Amino acid sequence: MTQEEITKIEEKIVDVLKTVYDPEIPVNIYDLGMIYKIDVDDKGNLDMDMTFTAPSCPAADFILEDVRTKVESVEGVKSANINLVFEPAWDQSMMSEEARVELGFE
Repeated sequence: MTQEEITKIEEKIVDVLKTVYDPEIPVNIYDLGMIYKIDVDDKGNLDMDMTFTAPSCPAADFILEDVRTKVESVEGVKSANINLVFEPAWDQSMMSEEARVELGFE
């Protein structure tokens, strides 16, 4: 797989991640800054690091399963390893400008 093909797959992954929401927050998890790493190798294996806004997120299982289902459905992704990490700890500075405006922080 070429670097260009890998980049296109990573862009598609970002697109599907923008359809995943925490049920309590009206902004997608990508714009909230909850995705720390998206790395696709030349065989189509995805290694992704993500976090939650709080370690005790009540919707954690739902969100993680939604992420897994959606990234595994992206054409070109052969396998998905999703790592749940809490370092660095998520904070509001990780949100996109659009997310800060949507949530009234700007």
